[in-house]
Amino acid sequence: MSYQYPDGAAGVLPAAAEPDIYRKVTWRLIPFFCACYLAAYLDRINVGLAKLQMLDDLHFSETIYGLGAGLFFVGYILFEVPSNLVLQKVGARLWIARIMVTWGLLSGATMFVTTPTQFYVLRFLLGAAEAGFLPGVLLYLTYWFPTHKRSKIIALFMMGLPLASMIGSPLSGWIMTAFAGMHGWAGWQWLFFLEAIPSVLLGVMVFIYLPNGIKDAKWLQADEKRTLQRNLDTDVLVESNHSLMAAFTDRRVWMLGLIDMCLLMGTYSIGFWMPTIIRDSGVASPLHIGLLTAIPHAAAVIGMLLNGAHSDKTRERRWHIVLPTLAGAAGLVGSTFVTGSTSATLVMLTVANVGIVATFPVFWCLPSTFLSGTAAAAGIALACSIANLGGFAATYLLGWLKDTFHSPSAGLILFAGCLVASCFLVLAMPAKVVNR
Repeated sequence: MSYQYPDGAAGVLPAAAEPDIYRKVTWRLIPFFCACYLAAYLDRINVGLAKLQMLDDLHFSETIYGLGAGLFFVGYILFEVPSNLVLQKVGARLWIARIMVTWGLLSGATMFVTTPTQFYVLRFLLGAAEAGFLPGVLLYLTYWFPTHKRSKIIALFMMGLPLASMIGSPLSGWIMTAFAGMHGWAGWQWLFFLEAIPSVLLGVMVFIYLPNGIKDAKWLQADEKRTLQRNLDTDVLVESNHSLMAAFTDRRVWMLGLIDMCLLMGTYSIGFWMPTIIRDSGVASPLHIGLLTAIPHAAAVIGMLLNGAHSDKTRERRWHIVLPTLAGAAGLVGSTFVTGSTSATLVMLTVANVGIVATFPVFWCLPSTFLSGTAAAAGIALACSIANLGGFAATYLLGWLKDTFHSPSAGLILFAGCLVASCFLVLAMPAKVVNR
């Protein structure tokens, strides 16, 4: 299709051409990143289904499992900010490829674990290896899309999170059942081995496929590149901090970290413990547990896309985070009252999962409304680092509380309270800054 160039903007396509350009960029980048995130999240949470066999085979307690699952986040937190700064320096193509290959190899190595210490070390190293992937991709998307388009784009990318559980849970259950005992390996060992392969292959593809930015995209015409860059250059923020120090001294970055920490406590309490909760409601087969676990995550895909698209359409962010979060808290609390019924438990966990997951694409639009450049790279990573304390707390505390009270209910109610607290922090963010 040919377009008439606007006066005074030689080499820049008119506004009528922009939907086609952004559609082209979206189809080129987002499905690929979604697949990468699916692989990353699957390698992170497949330990939740593996534990159904792994704990008995290795004689691990729930507390050992909770600590090991949580140590992932210690490594993640320590290396997240440095990882994002390296990405900005060496480019997304090289660094994201390195991240994916390394975490794939370490995730596969979990099949050889025999002692708690080995489990702890590998989970820590897996977190260190994966650190920087999510904030790195979020930073990379700011190189392509202006602020008002990002919520929907981030929603499309972050579909990998619920898809990993929707596809991965039945797949993991099938692997553990079908491969159990083959060549002397337990089902959970085959699970770690087979599900590590996609991460390594995708990492190699990143190095081959991914451009570092607009100017390196060989599949874009020169006028398309100029149009995309023009839109980024004119995407003037209400206020914009560029320096590294700004990321560490801006209280809003710390507020974002606390908000995301509360959201992740809810997310990981579901992601790591839903198979156990469903089993305790009366389902024995790993395959059936995997199939039932897919339902809340399938619903979350729809909720994420609808909430992200509506937030972009209305240019409103805060209430698109608060209202779903409150629904998520209600679902967590409700699940503790219906533990004897598999169907009722599944309904409550679905409400909780949809509510929490639907907030993420909107939430991750917020940092770039007041940070840019090096400050954005460090700020997004710092918020992720603070937030992942919630991942550690959710996995360890829920394991300890379950061993102590012989039920996950106390932990779920505690995390529901954290979700409610996060809503007050969201509403404390100035609407004129974040509603873009």
